[in-house]
Amino acid sequence: MPNVLIVGAGTGLSASLARCFRKAGYSVSLAARNTVKLQELAHEIGAQLFTCDVSEKSDVHTLFEELDNHNFMPDTVIYNAGAYTRGPITEIDTDITKETLMINSFGALLVAQQAAKRMLKNGRGAILFTGASAGIKGFSQSAPFAMGKFALRGLCQSLARELAPQNIHVAHFIIDGLIYSADRGAPYDDPAITLNPDEIAKTYLYVSEQERSAWTWELELRTNTESF
Repeated sequence: MPNVLIVGAGTGLSASLARCFRKAGYSVSLAARNTVKLQELAHEIGAQLFTCDVSEKSDVHTLFEELDNHNFMPDTVIYNAGAYTRGPITEIDTDITKETLMINSFGALLVAQQAAKRMLKNGRGAILFTGASAGIKGFSQSAPFAMGKFALRGLCQSLARELAPQNIHVAHFIIDGLIYSADRGAPYDDPAITLNPDEIAKTYLYVSEQERSAWTWELELRTNTESF
């Protein structure tokens, strides 16, 4: 049975990813700062839960050591952690900005480093990263988010070039638009203008299982109503 680790797991896109990969026959592990909210999902799909703050190097190391102790070698690692803050440049809280950068980009590097060490020994693997439209265009009053997502995209591009020849597939997903969530209210609860997380998950699964002669390193997902 192949294994998938979803880092930065929550009840939105991560839940759809977990169900999608489990349905495809994967054993699933979920890592998050708060695992209480994941108990029901873990019970539903038989997933393992791990506590991890991706901005802390020691937490990430401990996560992968625990996976080693469980004989869980992830064939696919999905980095779905994210943080967001915005505001005029003259008013941005720099402490919150630092945390945003740590989660959106530095945490991704920490997870990729630990995943790559193990995948290189195994001779294969896939590391997938959730990006955003802010990673290719910086919006007004959104400097912290743009900085984090631009850095994430650069990390992915570099890793793809470094690791692809060694049979490790790295891919960056640009989610260009709002993801549907009934619990968050308008505009997130409008299926006509939001991306369906279950459909996003199917794309992650497809990319993770691509044959290496035709790998995708980056793709954009948006609704048919989203402007370019």
